[in-house]
Amino acid sequence: MKIAVVGTGYVGLVTGTCFAETGNEVICVDIDAAKVEKMRQGIVPIYEPDLDVLFERNRRQGRLRFTTELAEAVAHADIIFLALPTPPGDDGAADLRYILGVAADLSRLITRYTVVVDKSTVPVGTAELVHAALAEHLDESLFSVVSNPEFLREGVAVDDFMKPDRVVIGVEDPKAEAVMQRLYEPFVRSGNPIIAMDLRSAEMTKYAANSYLATRISFMNEIANLCEKVGADVDAVRKGMGSDTRIGKRFLFPGVGYGGSCFPKDVQALAHTAGQFGYNFRILEAVMGVNTDQRFRVADKIEAYYGSDLAGKTVALWGLAFKPNTDDIREAPALYTIDRLLAAGAHVRTFDPEAMENVRAIYGDAISYHEDQYEALEGADCLAIVTEWSVFRTPTFERMKEHLKSPVVFDGRNLYDLRRMVEAGFYYDSIGRQTVS
Repeated sequence: MKIAVVGTGYVGLVTGTCFAETGNEVICVDIDAAKVEKMRQGIVPIYEPDLDVLFERNRRQGRLRFTTELAEAVAHADIIFLALPTPPGDDGAADLRYILGVAADLSRLITRYTVVVDKSTVPVGTAELVHAALAEHLDESLFSVVSNPEFLREGVAVDDFMKPDRVVIGVEDPKAEAVMQRLYEPFVRSGNPIIAMDLRSAEMTKYAANSYLATRISFMNEIANLCEKVGADVDAVRKGMGSDTRIGKRFLFPGVGYGGSCFPKDVQALAHTAGQFGYNFRILEAVMGVNTDQRFRVADKIEAYYGSDLAGKTVALWGLAFKPNTDDIREAPALYTIDRLLAAGAHVRTFDPEAMENVRAIYGDAISYHEDQYEALEGADCLAIVTEWSVFRTPTFERMKEHLKSPVVFDGRNLYDLRRMVEAGFYYDSIGRQTVS
């Protein structure tokens, strides 16, 4: 099949590459000419495990191409995916200007029947707005609008796309449904479902799923904070809860809050949609409040230990990306931690396997960046762990103590066993567990 993907962010580039991997002819469109030129040369603009291998294979074999010209992509494609940003506005509403702008452009470019697919996360009712924009200059027989929300987890996005738990298709045109069923058949050969539903239900499904997962995270963070006060161990509580089949084990790990490109804006957008319809979504308001506070949990612990004036103190920070196996720093808890530490007068030394250049673009020389995790500890008064990269899970504790001024660790991801940290001679303060020294 001939496919165009408009937008080459995390969703767009993974979508285009994975469709090419199953034999489709894909052309990706982006307005950033420098980015397009790099992709033409084989440079993948984002870090996502396994993406580079599929990208290079399909680029080399001619199934994956790149352009800045929307007209070129439209002339090529029978299916057009809109994978454009929908950033939150000041009121939390998703900004649809990019999607509706491209839809308006498509209304002047489409000349034969084309399925236009909303791949971006968009509020309920967006497909109708896209339809109206297309119909401005097009006969309705020349297009169908489909909602096809993505459920990709950064860090495992390629695997999620190639072996999805389910594919959700919002569609009200049998012809378009048949096209989408054919397109996704190679990805569900193991029997996972393609679920067809109406457009508004598909749009709601994405927000409902992400908001529920964000709620689980915030709930466990509240449980962890309470565990610290009552003397319970959140790891034991988590295991006791997760073994209940009605609850399950996933998304029960406490930490420093959720971040990234999806959960923060999707929870805001769903709460905003509820408000537009006169409904007070109280749970989501609480979820957002908990998450705002939790982002500062590690900084709170550091200030509780040293005092609110950190002038003269140096803090080493392991982890900058919002989660491991990505270079994405959007809404990353590490950024909130850095802001708080700098405001308190601390010097900050950082290490992350992939995200340091993205952070450097924000902070410049206000913090330091180190190519080795132990180098980042040199001369630091303490270590704060914010992202649970695998490389941090089994460090050499003796080397840590050699580089740190004092053996003090604030762990926002509960990476280490409490008894092991006592034996190693550390002051160790984690989330929802006893502080040991």
